Amino acid sequence: MTNGPISISAAAVDHTRIISMRQVRKSYGGFEVLKGIDLDVNKGERIVICGPSGSGKSTLIRCVNGLESFQSGSITVAGRAMQPDTNSSVGDQRVGMVFQQFNLFPHLTILENCTLAPRWVRRVSLAEAKQEAEHYMKKVRILDQANKYPAQLSGGQQQRAAIARALCMKPEIMLFDEPTSALDPEMVGEVLETMVSLARDGMTMLCVTHEMEFARQVASRIVFMDGGGILCDGAPEDFFAQQTSPRIRQFLRQIGE
Repeated sequence: MTNGPISISAAAVDHTRIISMRQVRKSYGGFEVLKGIDLDVNKGERIVICGPSGSGKSTLIRCVNGLESFQSGSITVAGRAMQPDTNSSVGDQRVGMVFQQFNLFPHLTILENCTLAPRWVRRVSLAEAKQEAEHYMKKVRILDQANKYPAQLSGGQQQRAAIARALCMKPEIMLFDEPTSALDPEMVGEVLETMVSLARDGMTMLCVTHEMEFARQVASRIVFMDGGGILCDGAPEDFFAQQTSPRIRQFLRQIGE
């Protein structure tokens, strides 16, 4: 991903709690996906969530932004308590999310994709929305693609456009659901570098990924999930030196770490 170690100041974490989950449970029919999750995230933390398929990783972050309801427990995001059994999105400026698939509107240019939500949800003028969009497109290095349509861009460029679009809503928290899994290997690096840039800026990030080199270099904490629960939550150096959990050792062997 990079040519050397990444330096991200620990001072970016200010130890103000921005996400709190307590005994969160979520089921699909008779199958319990989340089994009493407890998780706290402070402002500026970079949390990598990893684990085998079906362990509840994506469901967890989708509950954080209200795309999935939960049956019991409590979730508080940026000071707002979310209610069980409701799909109550946290709001237009609190949580941004980037998915596996890019979810760009194919009939709109990249600039139009980035300005649409700020104009209709945040109610900013077209001129202001365009100025902000150009700022974030420049940040993720796709400003030169502003007037192209998604189909004219590579997968990596489309994912960076999706990140710019999320940033245009000025979120306090960014969620990433396996943002590189749909990319060709040569495109993964450019998306991860964009995420590194956000980390350097102090953005609070929760990222579901199997990119363990990114986790090793960028994460302030690694959360390992298995069977709907959190098996490990700690510093990257502790996770990769994990000798007490056969399950984690097996997972790391399977993904080639």
